[in-house]
Amino acid sequence: MTTMERQNQTNVTIYSDRIIADPRVCGGQPIVKGTRIPVEIVLEELALSPDLSELFADYPRLTVEDVKACLEFARSLVEKARTHPASSAETVHRPL
Repeated sequence: MTTMERQNQTNVTIYSDRIIADPRVCGGQPIVKGTRIPVEIVLEELALSPDLSELFADYPRLTVEDVKACLEFARSLVEKARTHPASSAETVHRPL
């Protein structure tokens, strides 16, 4: 197993322990486990202001590990889109 493969396995564990998608919670969108905070909101907030103190002031239940999990979750989706472009092209180019 390469270093990258080991790192990817570790990263999957990081976000799979903290990010869940349950159809009964928030319409099934990925959220931070134990909260109703969608991953999308965390990413939007970070894009507007990467200052974690502001994010934590707005969402005091979030931790640094939760934020890392959100970022890793997003990275894995980008990687999946890159490695499977035909199946993800529709999702990536879907109008907002």
